[in-house]
Amino acid sequence: QVQLVESGGGLVQAGGSLRLSCAASGTIFSINTMGWYRQAPGKERELVAIIYRNGDTNYIDSAKGRFTISRDSAKNTVNLQMNTLKPEDTAVYYCNANLRSAAGTTWLSYWGQGTQVTVSS
Repeated sequence: QVQLVESGGGLVQAGGSLRLSCAASGTIFSINTMGWYRQAPGKERELVAIIYRNGDTNYIDSAKGRFTISRDSAKNTVNLQMNTLKPEDTAVYYCNANLRSAAGTTWLSYWGQGTQVTVSS
């Protein structure tokens, strides 16, 4: 079984910073991508940032220049440094990993439980 455990959420004032962390554990053979999604009340879940196995990254437009995704492959950990936070960043942030547990098996996506990020005006 694979588990993703998130940490780092909280309440901050606009302009502040938070650093989210997510560690994957369990039977993991290879990780294709790790990323962060968020979902605000009444809205669809959206991709915030993703990092690929080769190190390439993508960000939602509103996060560019403010957020940085990074990884520690040895620890199966992904981080999201969020700077200059805005109230519209308020959401539940979910860690996601696309991986497989053995060579030749199906690639599967796993989700963390979510961590609340609230940015006050």
